[in-house]
Amino acid sequence: MPCDAALPARADIVLPCLDEVAALPRVLARVPDGWRAIVVDNGSTDGSAELARSLGATVVHEPRRGFGAACHAGLLAADAEYVCFCDCDGSLDPALLTAFVRRIASGDTDLLLGRRRPQGPGAWPAHARAGNLALALMLRRRTGLRLHDLGPMRAARREALLELGLTDRRSGYPLQMVVRASDAGLRIAETDVPYLPRTGKSKVTGTWRGTWQAVRDMSAVLREPPVEAVRAARAEVSR
Repeated sequence: MPCDAALPARADIVLPCLDEVAALPRVLARVPDGWRAIVVDNGSTDGSAELARSLGATVVHEPRRGFGAACHAGLLAADAEYVCFCDCDGSLDPALLTAFVRRIASGDTDLLLGRRRPQGPGAWPAHARAGNLALALMLRRRTGLRLHDLGPMRAARREALLELGLTDRRSGYPLQMVVRASDAGLRIAETDVPYLPRTGKSKVTGTWRGTWQAVRDMSAVLREPPVEAVRAARAEVSR
């Protein structure tokens, strides 16, 4: 596993997993020394959970299908000050998250996202890029954030994420995290990360249908009123 002596603290990496047995060895080998890999098995039938456990990962089982359900189960299972998220399909390098955590710990930002930069043909299909661009534009109108990507690689303090009260359990989870973080006044930034062709077929962006289902989930998140506005309205009604 990669070693980084300058790391400010231990971190947990949440790895949502659905039938990723082919990618797991390479992904887990890239987890930094001293960090904990939390593989959240979301109903795999290919032995992913058993393999991850044999490779030293903490395995959490989340029976509710959905990317958000898996990510949130991992967040709840984490106990480190810093929590990172990364896909478990080999498209992203967990070792890069050391720099993410360093920036969070230094006070440079509160939520850091990885802006995917595709490496080679097939790394990021055109329909997936189109969906991502549409969401980035909608996010800008909703929050003013000028982000280019809403990718799955990210890091923040665990307590800050728990305070957001995230509720989406499907494809809208990554976007809801950003929207609610913005509403809460957290500083959000992005940094380039190489994006490789994934191992196996994507469950979301592998098809037009999956991509636009994700866009629909995320569009619903963007229509949600700010959490503080909802709380204020409830407080007014209860008076």
